[in-house]
Parts: sequence; C-alpha cells; structure tokens
Amino acid sequence: MAKALITSALPYINGVKHLGNLAGSLLPADIQARHRRQIGDRTLFICATDEHGTPAELAAAEAGVAVADYCRRQHAAQADIYRRLNLSFDHFGRSSSPRNHALTQHFFHCLDAQGFIEERVLQQVYSPADGRFLPDRYIIGTCPHCGFSQARGDQCESCTRPLDPVDLLAPRSALSGSTALEVRPTRHLFLRQSALVDELESWIGSRDGWPPLVTSIARKWLDEGIQDRCITRDLGWGVPVPKPGFEGKVFYVWFDAPIAYIAATQDWSDADPDHRDWRAWWWQADDVEYAQFLGKDNVPFHAVSFPCTLIGSGEPWKTVDVIKGVNWLTYEGGKFSTSQRRGLFLDQALDLLPADYWRWWLAANAPESRDTDFSFERFATDVNNDLADTFGNLVNRVLTFTVNRHGGIVPGGGVSAEPEARLAAALQRQLDDLRGHHKGCALRKAAGTVRAIWRLANGYLADEAPWRSFANAPERAAVVVRTGVNLVAAAATVAWPFIPEAADKVLRALGRSAGVPPLPQSAASALREVPSGQEVSLPPVLFAKLTPEWVAASRARFAGGGS
Repeated sequence: MAKALITSALPYINGVKHLGNLAGSLLPADIQARHRRQIGDRTLFICATDEHGTPAELAAAEAGVAVADYCRRQHAAQADIYRRLNLSFDHFGRSSSPRNHALTQHFFHCLDAQGFIEERVLQQVYSPADGRFLPDRYIIGTCPHCGFSQARGDQCESCTRPLDPVDLLAPRSALSGSTALEVRPTRHLFLRQSALVDELESWIGSRDGWPPLVTSIARKWLDEGIQDRCITRDLGWGVPVPKPGFEGKVFYVWFDAPIAYIAATQDWSDADPDHRDWRAWWWQADDVEYAQFLGKDNVPFHAVSFPCTLIGSGEPWKTVDVIKGVNWLTYEGGKFSTSQRRGLFLDQALDLLPADYWRWWLAANAPESRDTDFSFERFATDVNNDLADTFGNLVNRVLTFTVNRHGGIVPGGGVSAEPEARLAAALQRQLDDLRGHHKGCALRKAAGTVRAIWRLANGYLADEAPWRSFANAPERAAVVVRTGVNLVAAAATVAWPFIPEAADKVLRALGRSAGVPPLPQSAASALREVPSGQEVSLPPVLFAKLTPEWVAASRARFAGGGS
C-alpha cells in the first residue's frame, strides 16, 4: 500500500470560482485522490483557501466588513460549493490559520539562518491619488517580455512570466486608473533564489513523470536565470514579518500560500485524534508519493519558488514528486474572468445541473495538451452522448430487463462461452490502460478509457441480446444477463472517481455497500462481482438529456457572465 499525498492549487478567497478553476486543479486532484483510494493506497487530499493579499482587503472593504470576517464567510461559501461538487478533501483549510502563520514565520527564520534572506531597498510605486503604495496586483501596464497590455504587477497572464511592478511599461493604478505614479524607496526582504540554482537544478533533474508543459516552463526559468524574489509587501493583511524594522509589513501571498499545504495538514491532524501523524506526510517522508495539481500560470511558483523555500530551509521537508499542470479552459471563445464575472461560475453551474454533469465533461475534455473551449452546445452534445446514451442506457437496459424478466434477482445457470472470454480479454486490456492513465495523471485518457468500457459493455449486450434468447435459450440468456449486471457494476466502479454520485446510485441498486468501491483486480473478478441470487433494483434516471432549448437558454443567460 503506497502513501499518496495530493494537493490542489489553493483557490483564492475573493468570490466563487468558475469552471476553469475546477478544471485546472480541484477536479483533477479529486479524481486522482479517489482513484488512489480505489486501489487501496493510503491517501491524503489537502486544499485550502488562499486568503492573504490585497484583493482580500479590497473585497472586504467593498463588502463593508472586516477582512477577517470577509475571509471567514467566503471560506464557508466555497467549502459548501466544493462539498456539493463532491470534492473529497480530507481537509479544506485556510491560509490565514494560526498554523500557517507560525509555519510561514518558521520557514522565514530557517531561510534567514541559512543565509538566503537579504534586505534591499526597493523603489516601489506609490499612488498619490490613492494615498498608498500600490501592491503589485493593482498596478497594470504592458509586459516588457511579450507586450501584453493588461499585465499585472506580479505576473503576466499572457506569457506567465513573474513580474515586479517597476518592470511594467506605461503603468497605471488598477484602483483609480491614475498614471501619476511615483517611485519611492521602501525596505523589503528577498529570498535569494539565485543562490539555490544548483540545488534546484539537481532537484528538477531528479523529478520524473512531469508533463511536458510543466517541464518546459521549469526549464525555461532555469535557462533564463533564476531571479531573487521579494517576499514581503506593504500591506496590513497577511502573515506578519517577524524581523525588527519590518513592522507593518507582511509576507508576499505567494510565499505563504504553498506553505499552507503543510499547515492545512497540521490542522487536519489537530482536528481528529486518529490523525496525529502529519509529520509522516511531510517530514523525512521518503515513502510518500506527492502530486500537485494546478493551472499553468501557477507552475513557476510550484516548480521554483516553493521548492527553493523547502530546500533552502535546510530541513528534511517532503518536496513534490509530480506537478500536474494543465492549460486553460476558455469560455465560449474567450477567457473566464472572475473580476469581470465572465463565464460560468460554480454556484451557477450547480443551479443548472447536478455536479456529475460538470465533473464528467471537464474531465473528458481536460485542457492537458492545449487549451479547451467550453460551449454550451458542445457540453450538451458530449454529456448526452456519454452520460445519457452510453452509461445511462447501459444501466437502464440491463437492470430494467433483470427487474422485469427475472424479478430483480440476478439469474443463475448456464455456462460462459466464447463471447464472454472475448469480453473478459477486452475488459482486461481496458482496465490495464485505465490504471496506467491514472498513474500518469492523464485525466482525458482515463475518462476516454472509462467511456470505452461503457461502450464495450453496450456492444456485448447488443451482440448477445438476452431479450432474444430469453424464451428459447433461457440458460444462455441467464449468462448474458448475469454478465450484463456485472458489466454495469464495473462501469459504475471505474466511473466513480469521475461521477461519484451517479456511480453510488448504481452500485446501491446492485446491493453494493456505501464507501469507496475497490477497482477490480482483474476482468475475471469484475465479472464475478455481483453473484447470482443478488437482488437488484432499477435506479431513477441518472442523466436527463439536454435539449437545444436548454442550450439556447443557457447561452443567452450567461452570455456576459449572467447571474
């Protein structure tokens, strides 16, 4: 039994997230965690809300509440949405927790003691119109690297390069729009990442199984030269800097946010007397397989900055084994935007349809090798074909026949023949492929294999047609029905990481107990999972088909972000 540590990029606290956030990190991480539980691995799935930084301060001010109260409310709202999406976190914490404050300060002290912290005087942007230093995210200008005109002062969304506000061309305040900006001196602390290049190079070289997207971004950073990183900000909300002379400053959100993976594990350990072993996951944890899931814009912080923090501390912290970075999900031909409310947000999606519709489509169309565009028309076509016509039809035709012709009892009798042997061989190949795709975190291929298993089952039933042999060859029909019921069980089991609610309904209808359904060890065992004599029932319709009228109404409702 392996130990699998899985983290998803932390969703930011300011408001409900959109489908792109779900597709980019939360859902892939959940599917991987569910699969690892299915194969019997000891699995810990950790996430948290990312609560520090200026956007939280400004959102709280706009809402007319204290920033701590704002974050507490937003955390509860996000946690409820993720529960409704069936995201199976072992713990969903907060980066503002006392544990993360203490741990962030601990890492700072370690890095300082190792000589990797340096004080520097910066020339930082000050806005007289706003009466304040402008945090990097609230300075907008042209990226000096790619020419993108809406680059933020911390990172260019177009080329993903990290930036400092003074790097921007034609900068302006994102608050007031003022271009009358001044540059004033202010003292800050830097993490000397350049002094860790050799260790970082060796570490990246020892990693295996990273997607080409992640490797190319990490190698680009190394090839162009790792720069030192300013890790403090002139803000009031965040982790205080524990150094004389830096009162009133806090740590940069991207310094403390990844540390929250560890702090949230500590919180998980604190919350349950049976979980007193957080160190087993993070401290000298060579037996742990650690995978991070995140969008491509977050890759630099996880492939360079956070490893520099861990390595530079001089302590034996667990570093990531595989970073699964993905491209972007776009919306009806354009980008999602939280600030502009453009796109479909998770609360809106759940008001439209149950979670499994969204989970399936986003997994089956995961933006792994390239960006993927969401459109309501494409979404409806895909879920109708896959969920209603393929999976739903399989469940309905087999269990309806079993209930109507066999009184809801899986029939005995008959002997498996050549069709069942061919079926078992084909199913074994698919199960082997499925395990390989999950092991490689290849979400789209894993979903495709699940779909192939559904189609294999439907093809077998179409060929063997127990409704035709029921009267004149009852023993043959019994074999096919019994095999069909077991195919339904296998189809639901392999689908459970993707569509857990529908899979649970099917497995309960087959008399299976609640909980994690183990992935079959072999096709032979899968086809014996539900024995003759087992009572089964017909679940309600699992997936209603989406009509052209639904597509048109949804597209019109959310054309500009909607409500």
